Formats: sequence, structure tokens, C-alpha cells
Amino acid sequence: MIETRQLTKRYGAVLAVDRVDLDVREGDRYGLLGPNGSGKTTLIRMLLGLVFATSGQIEIDGCPVPRRVAQVLPRIGALIEGPASYSYLSGRANLALIDAAGPGGERRTRQARVEEALERVGLAGVDRRPVRAYSLGMRQRLGLAAALLRKPTLLILDEPTNGLDPRGIREIRDLLIELNENGTTILLSSHLLGEVEQLCTRIGVLDRGRMVIQDELAALRAPTDRILLHTPDADRATALLDGTLLGRDGDRLIVRGADPAQLNAQLVGAGVRVAELVRERRSLEDLVVEATSAGSDRVDQARPDETTSAEEEAR
Repeated sequence: MIETRQLTKRYGAVLAVDRVDLDVREGDRYGLLGPNGSGKTTLIRMLLGLVFATSGQIEIDGCPVPRRVAQVLPRIGALIEGPASYSYLSGRANLALIDAAGPGGERRTRQARVEEALERVGLAGVDRRPVRAYSLGMRQRLGLAAALLRKPTLLILDEPTNGLDPRGIREIRDLLIELNENGTTILLSSHLLGEVEQLCTRIGVLDRGRMVIQDELAALRAPTDRILLHTPDADRATALLDGTLLGRDGDRLIVRGADPAQLNAQLVGAGVRVAELVRERRSLEDLVVEATSAGSDRVDQARPDETTSAEEEAR
């Protein structure tokens, strides 16, 4: 559905995206992850033809972008860097204008499309208030409604649950899963790793403009050779497992072993009570943190010129 080859974007001396080979397959729920400043939004903007690449190639549904982006855009719904709207108009009026500006939107069915989109994102009962009176979560829902107006086959979303409460996040997650099951491919960027873990089937991780991980989430989170043991007899278990014990935190132990059933039998046979025994799986958070550096919003040490400027301001 989306394929990039050696995609690169420079802003002067800054290399924002560095030879990225993105592979989003039809039917994917693909999570694009990475620290602030890793190049996620720049990459998404290039996919939509909003920013031109310095070098490399982009294909979406077989169409080269940006050369034939006008041909593929009617099949794409997008929410990038927050929802855009006319703040003095109502949500319905905004959606009607967006629908009118797009290709192929018949006027006689416009109201039905707008109402259906509002209902799908939980805004069916919205009144005539201008958008400037909406909460952040309501504006986010409105932006998603705009992306769904034309029943897209591809959804590209940048932080789609920003500003939503836990119930709202679950509602949007359920909606995206439903859309995906009905044939919509989804590419989303998010910092909510727990949400990505529940929603996405494949992930790509960017770090300083480079793709450092790209795989099925299930494969990345495959069981390790470590077993997590919770026992009220931690001292006895520690003595029994000497040589295979990798770590201990109170009554929780980490044991090296390939067969949880065999370990359980060994412990029970020795009279050690077992409260919990499971094979360890690496969390998505662990994967991302290990594969990436600090984000652009972290400042550990000022450069000499910045220190000088700060000292001058203090004087």
C-alpha cells in the first residue's frame, strides 16, 4: 500500500529523514514510532505530497508521489499535526466545506456523509457551537471525522487520540479496528506505546531520521528465554535455582530457562509455592527505548554559544 525507497529529506544542514524504506502493506495497522524529532511527521508529510523529498521514491497504492498524488489522495483520509478548521464555524459547517472541496462529493448526499462521519467519531449530538468552543478532544474527533468523510481505503493519522480521555481513546481504538477489519489500511504515528501495542499489527521505529526497527509486532514481542517467577518462598527458590537465577526483586525472580512447565514441576516438587510463573515477553516500550536515542526535547548540556547567550541575558 505504501512503499518508500531510500527516502531522504534535508533542511539545510539538518538531515530530517535518512534513506528510509517504509513498507506498509495492505490491511496493516502500522504504528510509526520514535522520539520527538526523529522524523515521523516529516515522513508523513512527504507521503501526502505536502513536503518534497530531497531524494528517494514514494509509491502509494502503486502511484508515484508526488507526481501522481492527485490521483491517490481521494482514497486517503489524513489527520496531520492536529485538526484544521475554521474556528468561527460549527463542526458540521466545517465538514460540509471539506466535503465540497474534495473531488466527487455529490451535493445531494453531502449532509448524509457529514452526519455519518460525526456519528462514527462520537459527535452525532454536537450543536451549532463554533469549533473554537470545542475541547481539544472534540476538535480531535472532528479532525478524524473529516478524514473519514470519503470512506478512505488508507488512513494516515498523526497522534489521533491526542487530548482524548481514556474512554475516548478506547472508542477511537475500537473504531480504527473496525475500519481496518472492513478493509481500511491504517498508518498512525503515536507516542502512546500502550495504545499502539493494543492496536497495531506492525511497527516501524525511527531514530534520528533512520528506520531502526520494522517488523510484525508479534514477532518483536516473541517470548524470551527468561521466566518470571512470583513466589512467597523466594529465599528457598533462590537457593534451589542457583545457577539459573538472573535477578531478584523481593518475591519476584527472573530465571533463565526454556520450559516453564519443567520449572514449575521442579519448584512444586521441592515444596516451593508458586503464585505466578510466565515466560517473559519484551514490552514495546523496552523495544523502542533500546533502539532509540534521546528525543529532540531533551537538553543535557548547553553548547558554548548557548551558554554565552544565557550569560549575556542574565547580565
